[in-house]
Amino acid sequence: MSHALASRRWLLAAPLALAACQSSPTQTAATSGTAAPTTADSAAAPHYLSQPLLRGIYTADPSAHVFEDKIYIYPSHDIEAGIPENDNGDHFAMRDYHVLSLDSVGGKVTDHGVALDLKDIPWAGRQLWAPDAAFKNGTYYLYFPVKDKQDVFRLGVATSKSPSGPFKAAPQPIKGSYSIDPAVFTDTDGQAYLYFGGLWGGQLQRWKTGTYDPKAPDKEPAGHEPAVGARVARLTPGMTEFAGPAKEVVILDSLGKPLKASDNKHRFFEGGWLHKYQGKYYFSYSTGDTHLLVYATGTSPLGPFTYQGVVMKPVQGWTTHHSIVEFKGKWYIFYHDTQLSGKTWLRNVKVTELKRRPDGSIIPIDPAG
Repeated sequence: MSHALASRRWLLAAPLALAACQSSPTQTAATSGTAAPTTADSAAAPHYLSQPLLRGIYTADPSAHVFEDKIYIYPSHDIEAGIPENDNGDHFAMRDYHVLSLDSVGGKVTDHGVALDLKDIPWAGRQLWAPDAAFKNGTYYLYFPVKDKQDVFRLGVATSKSPSGPFKAAPQPIKGSYSIDPAVFTDTDGQAYLYFGGLWGGQLQRWKTGTYDPKAPDKEPAGHEPAVGARVARLTPGMTEFAGPAKEVVILDSLGKPLKASDNKHRFFEGGWLHKYQGKYYFSYSTGDTHLLVYATGTSPLGPFTYQGVVMKPVQGWTTHHSIVEFKGKWYIFYHDTQLSGKTWLRNVKVTELKRRPDGSIIPIDPAG
C-alpha cells in the first residue's frame, strides 16, 4: 500500500465509471483475462496485459494462497472515502476486508463478502491496509495492519475455521509488531515467518531505534545513509505471536554491500513477499516512488538477500503491490492497477503468469502487455 503522489510513465485516462453496488457474499464474476472489454475499457484506454478479476468492488494489494485446492486472495478493499490525497496515504481509508477465491486461473471469482470489519477489532483506530493469511492445524490466520487509537500502525491477527472467514480478531495487536504490509511464509520445515514494513505513511522509518519516534520525518533517510529494510520475525507454533524480536531484512548489491537509501530503484519501500523456488528464497517487494516490483535472493528466509532484478514494470497508478504463488504446476503473480477508476486509491486486482529462465531468474513483466 503506497502512499504518495508522483508523476507516472502512464498518462491516466479520465476516471472510469464503476457500479457503486457492494458485492454480496458468494457473488461471482468472470476473470476477464481473455474476455472482451466492457464499456469501462474504452478504445482510448491503455493496453493491459490482463483484466481485473473483479468489478463489483475495488480491491488492491492481493495476497494469494492455495487453500483447499483453490486460490484464495486476501486483498485490501478500496473505497471512496472523500479524503484529500496526501503523502501519508490518509485517503486510503479502508474499513473492511473481503476474501476472494477461484477454482482456476481464468475461471470465475467468488467474493465471499466481508471477512473482517474495522468495528470488530477492539484496539483499532483507522485504515485497514494490505493483509495476508496463513493456515496451520485446522485454523486460518488473517494478519492485518491498522492504526491503533494513537494513530500508530500495528499488526493484528484474526482467526477462522474457514479460509473465507469470517475472522475474529485478537483483543490486542501482536506484541512487538509495527508498520504495515504483513506477509507470511511457511517453510518446508513448518516454521512460519512474518515479513512486514513500509516507508513514508507506513511509518517504518519512525522505528529506527526499535521504539516509535513520533517526531521522526515522514520520509525515509536520504543520500548515502543505509536503506531502511523490511522486518522479519519468526512466528510461534501458535501463529499469533513473535517468537523473538523482529530483525531487519538486509538487501545487498552485486558487490555484497547493503543498499543505500538513495538507490530508490533497488531499495525496499513496502509490500514484501517471500516465496521459495528450487531451494532458493526469493524476497520481492515494491520500490515505491520508482514504481517497480523487484526481487532479491538468498539461502535463508532471514536473509541477507542479494538484489537480482525487476519482476514487474510500473503499473497504471502510483501504488504497486503483489503476491506470487504456485498453482497446478504454474507460477502466478497477483497485482493491481487502476484500470477501472483511473484513481490511485481505487484499484483492481489482476493476475498473470510468472515465468523464469532456466537458471531460476524471473523474466520481467510489462503490465502494459
